[in-house]
Amino acid sequence: MQKAAAKSLLTEELKSKAEVYHGDKACREKFSLLLAEKGLPEGLLSIEDIEECGYVKEIGFVWLKLEKKKEHRFDNILVCYDSVVTAYVEPNKIKNLTGVKAKDFLVWFSLSEIYVRSRPEGPVITFKSLVGLSMSFPFSFFKAAKYVRDEAKIKL
Repeated sequence: MQKAAAKSLLTEELKSKAEVYHGDKACREKFSLLLAEKGLPEGLLSIEDIEECGYVKEIGFVWLKLEKKKEHRFDNILVCYDSVVTAYVEPNKIKNLTGVKAKDFLVWFSLSEIYVRSRPEGPVITFKSLVGLSMSFPFSFFKAAKYVRDEAKIKL
């Protein structure tokens, strides 16, 4: 169901208004820059093999098309990315997210929103599900996730 919703959002009319990029390297570079510009950690983009990405600046709509579904583990949480991921980005927030599920313990839940909040001990990033469940992590956790992935690539 979430996959159908993501594809229905991605119309030809919307794509005609977007900056569109093709190829994994270009898409990851552009999407990482967008995340940084919006105050979100680059480590949120933990996927590879991106075929296409796009950004409609006027409304903040973004999409990623992947070769196939991908899974990535952040510590004890497994995240599954569908072949099409869509969202609206704004400063410190990703909303109306489709195509992303997280598994904590034995339960899968679809993510609908990601946002950054300031706290005295440092910023945290919160993942909110469609049913209202949420989990928060230190902002630095996702900076470290990107760093670890890049270090592993360098060693290969």
